[in-house]
Amino acid sequence: MTTPATPPAPATLPAPAAVTISTGPLSPADVVSVARHGARVELSDASLAAMAASRAVIEALVTDDKPHYGVSTGFGALATRQIPIEQRTQLQRSLIRSHAASSGAEVDREVVRGLMLNRLATMATGRTGVRPAVAQAYAGILNAGITPVIGEYGSLGCSGDLAPLAHCALALMGEGQVRMHDGGLVPAAEALAAAGLEPVELREKEGLALINGTDGMLGMLLMAADDLHRLLKTADLAAAMSIEGLLGTDDVLAEDLHALRPHPGQISAASNMRRILAGSDLIARQKEAGGEGHRFTRVQDAYSLRCAPQVHGAARSTLAHAESVAGYELASAIDNPVVTVDGRVESNGNFHGAPVGYVLDFLAIAVADLASMSERRTDRFLDAARSHGLNAFLAGDPGVDSGHMIAQYTQAGIVSELKRLANPASADSIPSSAMQEDHVSMGWAAGLKLRRAVDGLTRVLAVELLTSARALDMRDGGVDTSRSATAITAARRRIRKVVEGPGPDRYLAPEIEAVRALVSAGTILEAVEQELDSPLD
Repeated sequence: MTTPATPPAPATLPAPAAVTISTGPLSPADVVSVARHGARVELSDASLAAMAASRAVIEALVTDDKPHYGVSTGFGALATRQIPIEQRTQLQRSLIRSHAASSGAEVDREVVRGLMLNRLATMATGRTGVRPAVAQAYAGILNAGITPVIGEYGSLGCSGDLAPLAHCALALMGEGQVRMHDGGLVPAAEALAAAGLEPVELREKEGLALINGTDGMLGMLLMAADDLHRLLKTADLAAAMSIEGLLGTDDVLAEDLHALRPHPGQISAASNMRRILAGSDLIARQKEAGGEGHRFTRVQDAYSLRCAPQVHGAARSTLAHAESVAGYELASAIDNPVVTVDGRVESNGNFHGAPVGYVLDFLAIAVADLASMSERRTDRFLDAARSHGLNAFLAGDPGVDSGHMIAQYTQAGIVSELKRLANPASADSIPSSAMQEDHVSMGWAAGLKLRRAVDGLTRVLAVELLTSARALDMRDGGVDTSRSATAITAARRRIRKVVEGPGPDRYLAPEIEAVRALVSAGTILEAVEQELDSPLD
């Protein structure tokens, strides 16, 4: 299962402001800025002092006769073995080399950067016992645009995202393969040298501190949330365009109706759709004429039109819950063992990924349902028995042309996969490390799965927008004679900049991809919000 790449920010945009990492939590925007947009990172004086203080606690344990996990012992099921002082540097090096055991397709650059940033933020809390120099070297790698190569398989989401984090630590040691800022694949030692960075020789506990965290799954959650804020508003736009294009009614969007079921997300979705449809001549004429293209007014629209605010609202509520979990996780200092505020070094289970894994899976369910409803709206346009006067499949010459028949097949194939991806990874567990690690979260897998699902939703919404724009052009002759609401006319105009209007069949895949790119970048949404003169909720 490969994950979709996110295109870099356009070169014309100004460089994002540097993110300062201190002892407190990063914001979601900080993570997105560094992971996706290449923002630099800086370590505050407070974080350097906190790391120095906790390192002193670890140094005091180095010569202690009592075993301390990760300082003077082996790891996992091998934690009972006391390691002599002269072998402890080798212990850390061996830990990283053996745990850098991922396999499969290379994960995206932004996932790796998010992973590294979140681990660096935990180091900066001063609760892990690493030297400030280790954190500074990590920051240097991020700032140089060096990205360790990590395969998609290797993390069970417990005891941290072990294998992915180990690959990052391996690069810190000057070993393994990395990508340069330009994408070139080189040995880590070569990349460090080119950036003026020295490999780090890890000391007691530092190797362990670099691999015990939910950092990868957290980064994927935060980036999915960033995408979904845009896609939820885009889904509202798509539903509104479909209501208009199918000559539906906006009466069901009335504010007082949604006040009867006051879920905040539902109220926001209905409000967005009301605003988008405001002033629609097509809907006004439909009401006045008792139904254009049929003999009597429909009493009720289909669920995929009438219930869109309820489904989109439920997805918003799911996202709000997921973001609350992400907020707790951003405020966490996850390591095992951890250096407590009062100077104890204690083993714990905070590395277990269940909280993050659950919400990653929960979001995949919501994503699948949003896409499923979108596909149903698209299908209504293509069926002459349900489209109220439109050509079958929106074909220019039905029979000679197939119109958007197979675009809906593409949607259907994606939606079918999204339903499979909605099966929870976090419901599974598989024992590891000789039964020492006998229950794991599978949160990393849930994160990769959600990324693929978000990409699928983007494509499904793009097909709906492309289809509804074509249907509306067939209703009113095109954007120059538009009878749409002004906000929908703005969306149609933006789509027509990259895709021609109705006509004989054309090579359809590039058109779908062109609109997908607009949806992914938020360009259509931006055109609508500019027309409305304020953002959607």
